[in-house]
Amino acid sequence: MTADEARRIALSLDGAVEQDHHGRPSFRVGGKIFATLWTDAQLNVMLPGDRIDQVVADEPERCEAVHWGKRLAAVRVHLPAADEALVEPLVAEAWQRRT
Repeated sequence: MTADEARRIALSLDGAVEQDHHGRPSFRVGGKIFATLWTDAQLNVMLPGDRIDQVVADEPERCEAVHWGKRLAAVRVHLPAADEALVEPLVAEAWQRRT
């Protein structure tokens, strides 16, 4: 999976737009961030804490938890190790939470 493929998936969702977020691309719906391209090789997907834990437990080689301070905030997907079957449903789930 490449950053461009992840971008395509995020922007394919209804109402999704790309917007700068502190120098990094973010994907938003209704003004709310559901994912960010942290680097060309890392996609942060904003899911609830219990879901982040589950994804990381299921995919420890491809995903890790992201904390903002003490808050569990996102699952980081390592794009070179990922595929559409992993990324698409996670991004769609994060988008759905923000709609």
